[in-house]
Amino acid sequence: MAEAKTKPTGVSVDAFLDAVEHPQRRADGHEVRQMMESITGEPAVMWGPSIVGFGTYHYKYASGHEGDMCRVGFSPRAAKLVLYVGGFADYESMLERLGKYKRSKACLYLNKLADVDRAVLEEIIRCTYDAADHEGFGHGC
Repeated sequence: MAEAKTKPTGVSVDAFLDAVEHPQRRADGHEVRQMMESITGEPAVMWGPSIVGFGTYHYKYASGHEGDMCRVGFSPRAAKLVLYVGGFADYESMLERLGKYKRSKACLYLNKLADVDRAVLEEIIRCTYDAADHEGFGHGC
């Protein structure tokens, strides 16, 4: 099996966030870092070259592929602020209150933090972090 590319590195989270070119994403990145550290009680760690992650969980798919990943994380990408906050099966009521966002199976895509209700975002982050201790995501709330 191939080795996972996304794993913890020794790269400085501060240096990574300070180097984000887009000023809004840089500011939002620093704020999300503080939010996630406060919620999780975990220090921010770089996972691969561009994901700021918090905590660790072990996963194993039916195919037999397994590995470790951060429990929650984010990346201030050029186009959007991406939050890695698990599945959304049980999050529909929270998402209805969140504000302006797009999503995929396990990511929220924000133009900027000002577009969303921070209290709801904190609730989603907390639920995802807690759910990483259980079988799968989206079942912690």
